[in-house]
Amino acid sequence: MNQWTFTKGLHELGEDIYAYIQPDGSWCLNNAGLIVDGKQSMLVDTLTDLAHTREMLDAIYKKIDASIKSVVITHGNIDHWLGNELVKDAEIIATEKCAEEMKAMPPGMMAQLIKEAPQLGEVGEYFTRSFGKFNFEGIIPTHPTRTFNGQLDLKLGNTEIRLIDVGPAHTTSDLLVYVPEKKVVFTGDILFINGTPLMWEGPVSNWTKACDLMLALDAEIFVPGHGPITDKRGVEEVKGYWHYLEEEAKKRFDAGMSVFDAARDIPLGKYKAWGESERICVNVNTLYNEFREEPVDTNILELFGYMANYAKKWK
Repeated sequence: MNQWTFTKGLHELGEDIYAYIQPDGSWCLNNAGLIVDGKQSMLVDTLTDLAHTREMLDAIYKKIDASIKSVVITHGNIDHWLGNELVKDAEIIATEKCAEEMKAMPPGMMAQLIKEAPQLGEVGEYFTRSFGKFNFEGIIPTHPTRTFNGQLDLKLGNTEIRLIDVGPAHTTSDLLVYVPEKKVVFTGDILFINGTPLMWEGPVSNWTKACDLMLALDAEIFVPGHGPITDKRGVEEVKGYWHYLEEEAKKRFDAGMSVFDAARDIPLGKYKAWGESERICVNVNTLYNEFREEPVDTNILELFGYMANYAKKWK
């Protein structure tokens, strides 16, 4: 796990395969991937805004002499696709559910929330601290040109690439991008390394099954959606987090505790060192709805309110 330096920029994972890494991996500082075959390449995800994506593309084109033929979007959260405008001439591939989720969260909505943040008190302060460094103004939403369901096997030149939908988990649809020949998996946000995972959708069993699938693959390198490059030990740690949190949340659900009280009461133990520990509030909320067998409550402002209040606990 420590063989990879957690530094910004393009990291070579092997011949003709790369990861673009953005420390510190917190809100919207996501990673991306690049697979090259001859004079063509496939990009795995873009970044949160045009400036960050342009910086990544500049780093790529300084290193490789290959056009971006296709772009795979791992899931519908904005930090993994708002830069699509800059690669609009490529084929953009996503699952049908991911494409639907992308349309439901236009960049203008984020721009408006940033503007309104000063009037939102504690929630607004947290929102500005998390997202204020990004520019959501003037982005033209650029959606997938090809969609699919389940699994899609592709070839980039002679390179085999397997797209596997393991969601709903983090979002309604979450892709693993597996390159068997290179023994590399680009995991999207199914892996957060050294950061607290975030389960907007669930069920938690899908997430742990996704971890089991990754552990069963003939792969050695895992590029998370956020955080440093890892190996199977990183996968095991994320799986362990979900087993622990599900067990602890169920105890408090059975005891009649509220979501927020339960989140604050659960000891983080070794997970306290992970960034954005306040995401436990969203995770417990999703688990509670699963325990109740009810649809997930996605009142974003309320959930960000929980996180903002929880974050003060560790100041």
